[in-house]
Amino acid sequence: MAKIAFLFPGQGAQYVGMGLELAREFPEVARRFEQMNELVGFDLRKLCWEGPEEELKKTANQQPAILALSVACLELLLREGIRPDVTAGLSLGEYSALVAAGVLTFEEAVPLVRRRGTYMQEAVPLGTGGMAALLGLTAEQVDELCARAARETGRHVEGANYNCPGQVVVAGHTEALERCMALAVEAGGRAVRLSVTAPFHSRLLTPAGERLAEALAAVPLREAQVPVVSNVTADYVTQPGEIRRLLIEQVSRPVLWEASIRRMIADGVDTFVEVGPSRTLTGFLRKIDKGVRALHVEDPGSLARVLDSLGRVC
Repeated sequence: MAKIAFLFPGQGAQYVGMGLELAREFPEVARRFEQMNELVGFDLRKLCWEGPEEELKKTANQQPAILALSVACLELLLREGIRPDVTAGLSLGEYSALVAAGVLTFEEAVPLVRRRGTYMQEAVPLGTGGMAALLGLTAEQVDELCARAARETGRHVEGANYNCPGQVVVAGHTEALERCMALAVEAGGRAVRLSVTAPFHSRLLTPAGERLAEALAAVPLREAQVPVVSNVTADYVTQPGEIRRLLIEQVSRPVLWEASIRRMIADGVDTFVEVGPSRTLTGFLRKIDKGVRALHVEDPGSLARVLDSLGRVC
């Protein structure tokens, strides 16, 4: 019997047209997008399906949009009797994972992540911070380079997303970030500046966590019906109080994604389904462990393939 984990993507997974084919084929998906519009108070569905891309990419827009499609895909799987033994999500995706686990409702999660996106964007003045992916280096090397760049510039940079072997995203003040990128190239790696306008998952986002705490205090979190692996600890969490605390910390703490995946594999998970737009997490998974089954759902074709595949292993 396969042990299944559902994985939910985070910011950057969005693209114009996402969810359109599913909504045309499944009325329940179309209803979720309509409900998303009602919850955010404007036509976000049009941005998802028609663009412009620059508007969809805005943090406060893409976060509820990605969550809406992720939850719609989740519900299609649940309808077919495909249920997870554990869930996890990358950054924003952790909120989708909490919906899957019964901690949050869709109606609670959509406005919450829109506020989260706004708070994260407003935590640092535009142009003063950013993020970059460092490739081809170990996590230990990246940590050393961040410390050196911070010393040399007097500014802050740190590891923000430990995604998979050979890929760590760093975040911080622009001066320290650029120095860290240069040091990575000198060390034999590659550095790619990400098209985001804030240093997410760094201590510079602490003000966003403080504002998020107020929003979370108004939401009645429930005990998780299936375990959720926290980004902050790479460990299981089920209790509302601990979930709330870790969500507050999450915006200014590194995402331990590789460690989270390895924890699930060590505990017997052998089938992972990425639920939502794009296939970023599937790519990370294959770099972490090629021996596990990696699937994804984002449109009618991928849904059919997952149902066919899991019908043979469940």
